[in-house]
Amino acid sequence: MSEKGIISIENAKICFRNFAGKESKFNSAGRRNFCVLIDHNTAEELKDDGWNVKYLRPREDGDDPQPYLQVSVAFGDYPPKIILIAGGKKTELNEETVSSLDYAEIETVDLIIRPYTWEVNGKGGIKAYLKTMYVTIVEDEFEKKYKNLESEDSELPF
Repeated sequence: MSEKGIISIENAKICFRNFAGKESKFNSAGRRNFCVLIDHNTAEELKDDGWNVKYLRPREDGDDPQPYLQVSVAFGDYPPKIILIAGGKKTELNEETVSSLDYAEIETVDLIIRPYTWEVNGKGGIKAYLKTMYVTIVEDEFEKKYKNLESEDSELPF
């Protein structure tokens, strides 16, 4: 963790991606989010500070539950900066294009999470919001082969 409750994670492991904000058993329509796995020491620190740390059930007997944070992706007053890195090029994603991350084959994720302190009816805590994220996607063998070719935006040549 760094100053002002900002969390920076390099080589983050993310799961339960819903950048499109699709409605599901666990998600209201329009709510974009994902989960980031965190280590046990960080989880304890964050819980002590009021963050909503959750745990995945162990996959095998004897394993510890895996701590994680659900991170909201909101394009309101403070939209996140989300950069997709593919084929040696950076592309900034926006509210219309961020859903492409839901099914992307991700190689690495570096991200910054900002806190939002809330209080309702005497209860409170800290909710995690995405501030910045760099996502490198896996480049397959044909992308590597053809990446240096110019793209033609006109009609087919035949």
